[in-house]
Amino acid sequence: MAQKVSDYVLSRLREWGVENVFSYAGDGINGLLAAWERAGDRPRFVQARHEELAAFEAVGYAKFSGRVGVCAATSGPGAIHLLNGLYDAKLDHVPVVAIVGQQGRSSLGGSYQQEIDLLSLFKDVAGEYVQMVTVPEQLPNVLDRAFRIAQARRTVTAVIIPGDVQDLEYSPPAHAFKMVPSSLGVSRTHMVPPREDVERAAEVLNAGERVAMLVGQGARDAAPEVVEVADLLGAGVAKALLGKDVLSDEAPFVTGAAGLLGTRPSYELMRDCDTLLVVGSSFPYSQFLPEYGQARGVQIDIDPSMIGMRYPFEVNLLGDAKDTLRVLLPLLRRNEDRAWRRTVERNVHDWWEVMERRAGVEADPVNPEQVFHELSPMLPDDAIITSDSGSAANWYARHLKIRGHMRCSLSGTLATMGPGAPYATGAKFAHPDRPVLALVGDGAMQMNGINELITMGQYWREWADPRLVIAVLNNQDLNQVTWEMRAMSGSPQFLPSQRIPDFGYAAFAELVGFHGIKVDSPGEVRGAWERALAADRPCVVEFVTSPSIPPIPPHAELDQMENVAAALLKGDPAAWSVVREGVKAKVQEFVPGRGRRR
Repeated sequence: MAQKVSDYVLSRLREWGVENVFSYAGDGINGLLAAWERAGDRPRFVQARHEELAAFEAVGYAKFSGRVGVCAATSGPGAIHLLNGLYDAKLDHVPVVAIVGQQGRSSLGGSYQQEIDLLSLFKDVAGEYVQMVTVPEQLPNVLDRAFRIAQARRTVTAVIIPGDVQDLEYSPPAHAFKMVPSSLGVSRTHMVPPREDVERAAEVLNAGERVAMLVGQGARDAAPEVVEVADLLGAGVAKALLGKDVLSDEAPFVTGAAGLLGTRPSYELMRDCDTLLVVGSSFPYSQFLPEYGQARGVQIDIDPSMIGMRYPFEVNLLGDAKDTLRVLLPLLRRNEDRAWRRTVERNVHDWWEVMERRAGVEADPVNPEQVFHELSPMLPDDAIITSDSGSAANWYARHLKIRGHMRCSLSGTLATMGPGAPYATGAKFAHPDRPVLALVGDGAMQMNGINELITMGQYWREWADPRLVIAVLNNQDLNQVTWEMRAMSGSPQFLPSQRIPDFGYAAFAELVGFHGIKVDSPGEVRGAWERALAADRPCVVEFVTSPSIPPIPPHAELDQMENVAAALLKGDPAAWSVVREGVKAKVQEFVPGRGRRR
């Protein structure tokens, strides 16, 4: 039988080492689906419940595997559904290739059913490379470039294949005019800046007396070098949210997350430093960096489009984080005055005591900070953790101590709702032998997480380690938005938009063959985590939590506090609960000594 275009597509994916394609069927990719049957389901067709979920699964797979994620969708509505997940990948610099069907070539331009101008639709999200295959001879080059560009530039690319082209007999490009042959593979480059630029950076850093470092996901492969630099300079190290798993939080000089969801010691680190070194991060919140003119700055980044941003850096080093730091290290002098380092470590120590006390604040019915604080020491050293957007991200950022070989992520830049659960599915396909936890609010769970449980239920028996824990914060409130309305605009909670219906998440888990645990008492939190982490199958733990615990930023501006007060005075439905539980939470920052662990 002659090889069809669709057969060649799957063959080329296998040659690129693709093991899973996250997708949902539709007639725009019927040719590919038939080829999948002929290929014995190689690469694996992972059936999502929705194309958006398929894209999120591909992003999660790419984030935790370090490989290119691949998703596929039918034409028209299927292609449109991919967009949110693809934008999540683009903004977080994650390599994903989307393969999308299209109506037959003869119908294009005829206002045909499900005809969408896909080249225009994907031109932004896949702006680095989006192409439509119109003849078989295009295929090797188009597919290969999509993979190379996605991998090398850490971005989204898209390949559009009309339905009739999928069924054509494949013929390779000939050795002829206007034919473009191709080849597989791309090697890693060792990119370092010029020596004179590195020397200028060393001069700036060696002159610093109070050095702060900020690391992002681009520093993940450079953790030993980051630690060595920090030790030489006596620096404290803050982490961008996407870089939460770059360094262990057990290191006393690691201040935790920076920014609006960050920690007090990270805020103090940036407030008081005289020198700033940023490695592998495009951290967007300049208000959480030093004041302009306060600190001399050096940035290291491999992406020329992201270098020199956010702060008036004195030296911008374009290069791979690990390789650049290795060149920089011999030029750095040890700072023998460790007063700054001792201050940073004391601030970190005090912060963790505050977090412990805040987790112990009584709430009605359960304090969400307790949920995350009690989980932290129980996490397996090889756990993979995903978080959704919303108030869960606050507690994830502040309470979870990363250590060992843990990996974690969330939608960092797009900050979209909905990826927490499908990221976990993608993580399980990347590492079926590791425990995975998804930390999700009830808003995101109702948005698409409930459907993702069905997908997990379809595949979990194949995973070597069946542990997959989905924790749902059930507070019946779109809590992050509620608090943003109070703090940023002085508006009281608007129940028609903020109140969401109650739902039996644990009960639904039982319907799909999982364990379901519902927790509505503080004394049940620890036992629920223990049961979930020891389960022989996926487990949904539904924590009924208070919506009145404030996600207080690392420092609260006066206008934010005034706005909250104004919102409560305007008749906020939860006013008394907010005042009662908010004051109890905030006062923990000023209670000396209580509950200290030595």
